[in-house]
Amino acid sequence: MKPYIVAMTGASGSVYGVRLLQALSEAGVSVELVISDTAKIVMKEELGGAARFPEASRLLHIHEFKDFTAPIASGSYPTEGMVIIPCSMGTLGAIASGLSQNLIHRAADCTLKEGRRLVLVPRETPLSAIHLENMLKLSRLGVRIVPPMPAFYGAQQTVSDLVDFVVGKVLDQMGIAHALYPRWIGSPGSSSGKIL
Repeated sequence: MKPYIVAMTGASGSVYGVRLLQALSEAGVSVELVISDTAKIVMKEELGGAARFPEASRLLHIHEFKDFTAPIASGSYPTEGMVIIPCSMGTLGAIASGLSQNLIHRAADCTLKEGRRLVLVPRETPLSAIHLENMLKLSRLGVRIVPPMPAFYGAQQTVSDLVDFVVGKVLDQMGIAHALYPRWIGSPGSSSGKIL
């Protein structure tokens, strides 16, 4: 399997990106990782001053945020696709406008132009008309928009359960099998409806 590009930007929701990296590591999926400068600041705020950043390994290759010489800055570098989690509205807007001001923008642009899977986890509320129009524009281009909105049909009890639900939905869009949340089978109220 070719690697996935994972990018984290300076939006709230660092826990989603960290949990996705854990799940991909557990699944043996190779990752090309880019963390924006602002994302590093947000991670320290949200995950604690001693928050540990992922370390490079056999399955994890880390690229500098502004390194346009990185292999993922070229569409000729083979990947399965890209996930931006969390995705700031600034990043989403840049991608919708075709801007390439850093490696995250450029990698997303390459992912789009090569027709590969692009998944965005936008983290903002409330949403302005500009945000919605940018998301609609990207959705019409085939980009998967996965806002981090957890469901409660699986009787989630903890914050970790809610995070796993969102990350599981992202993995679904990536086509990667997982067991991070229980799946609903059947319709509510029917004798056949159940959680798997």
